Order: sequence, then structure tokens, then C-alpha cells
Amino acid sequence: MSDIIEQAWHLHRRRVLDVSYRMLGTLVDAEDAVQETFARLTRHGCEGIDDVEGWLVTVAGRVCLDRLRADRTRARYVGPWLPEPLVEPAGADLDPADQVTLDDSVRLALLAALHALSPAERVAFVLHDVFGVSFEEIAAVVGRSPAAARKLASRARAALRDNPEPRFEVSPVQARAVAERFAHACTTGDLAALMEVLAHDVVGEFDSGGRVAGAPLGPLVGAELVGVTLARTLFGAGADFRVVAVNGEPGVVVSLVGQVMVVIALESHDNHVVAIRAIGNPDKLARLNAR
Repeated sequence: MSDIIEQAWHLHRRRVLDVSYRMLGTLVDAEDAVQETFARLTRHGCEGIDDVEGWLVTVAGRVCLDRLRADRTRARYVGPWLPEPLVEPAGADLDPADQVTLDDSVRLALLAALHALSPAERVAFVLHDVFGVSFEEIAAVVGRSPAAARKLASRARAALRDNPEPRFEVSPVQARAVAERFAHACTTGDLAALMEVLAHDVVGEFDSGGRVAGAPLGPLVGAELVGVTLARTLFGAGADFRVVAVNGEPGVVVSLVGQVMVVIALESHDNHVVAIRAIGNPDKLARLNAR
């Protein structure tokens, strides 16, 4: 690796990882996209590139678009699809440049909603609305005119508006307190306490990829249904419930005999949990367990 390419790797690979994770939703796919993006830079060379970071971001968009178009597994995915969770602390042994930047654009709910868009809509929305790439540059990525690229992003915004998710302004302290109540109720096996912390219209999703026996294959709505399902699957096994940040939001890691079994992201309002998104697909927890 030349000195110039190596410098670009150290300066910009986190940016490329940020783009790729938001596009693809899993770290293994995002890291593969990072490697391919820098391989293309190595083959192209830096000569004639005025903005190396900008070049890398647009090439990463093209790499991710190709992967999204070629991916047939998600069309056959069993049950709800949620992204691979980002759990803090990520580990003192990890270079910050190898970790995704956490902000509002990596919320599980948003990434899951982006998954429902077409590949081109997703790429246009992420590149423009999240990373500020111009429609002229996006046009080259998606192989369409700048006007068509603008329409792709507009359609993506409309689709996200048509499927709104509840967003509430909750202080970090309050959100943490709700997560602690949720974790304590699960730890003690107290169904009544769990029901008290759930909003009456709470929505629950569980991503098992079809690999967890008895896991619900669709959204659950209502405190009674969600509470009973949680109690049936989590209570009484001697699991450990630890409050952590999941994709920048309060959540809970459920471990059994030192192995992560489920990662749960929580959204709260008025001291109640209004949305639960749980990832139990072993493939999406493999990195956490490898640590």
C-alpha cells in the first residue's frame, strides 16, 4: 500500500464504514464494502482526485448499490429484518476508526425502514440526506440523471413519511431509567412490573432470521401480547439483563452463560416503553460473542 493510499485509509475509512453500514445494515457486509472501496482506490490511484474522501464516499455508494441489487437473501428473510446492533461500549481494544459513528441516522427503526426501500432509493437517500452528497454525484452512482436521482431521494422521504415511527423527546436520564425498570422486571421475572413499564399500545419486533424456535414472525402490538411473549421467552432461564446503548439508544443485552442471546433496543415516552426491537439472529450477534 502506497503512503498516499495508507494515509487515505487512516483518514477516511471510518467515513466509508459509516456510509456502508447505513446502506447495508450489517458490519460484516459494511467492512467488505470498505475493503472493496479502498481496493478500487488502490487500482485507480489518487492522482487527479481533488477530494479523496468525497471520491471514497461515492464509490462506497456504488459498491453498496451493487451489493443491494445482488442480494437475494433479504427477500427470503424469515420474519422482521433488523440491522446488526451496535452495542456500547464496543471494546477498548478496538480502533475508533473501525467503529461506526453513532448518531440519529443509525437508529434501528430508521435502518429497518430504509430496508423496505428500493436499493437506488436507499442509496440516494443515505448519500444525500445523511452525508450531503450532491445529486450530480449520486446520478453517477445510480446511473441516472441528476433529476432522477433527486426523485429517488424524494420517493424515499415520502415512503418514510408514509410509515412514520413514533419519535419522542426523552432525556437520556429518563430513557435510562425506563430501560433499568424494564431490565429489572425481566431479571426478577415480575410480569406485573413488566406490564407497568410497557405502554398499552407498545409495538414489539423480533429478528430471529427464522433461527430461534417459537420467535414471533410478525410485529406484536399491545402490552399484554408483548409482555406475555417476553415473559415466555426470557423469564426463568437465569439470563443476565444488562442496560447498554444500542445504536445510540437505551437498550438491554440479554446473556446466558456468558453468551449474548438477544439485544433489545427500547424507545420510551412518558416513562413507558413504546417500541421494542429485539435481535436474536445468531449471525447478527456473532461479533458480540466473539469478543
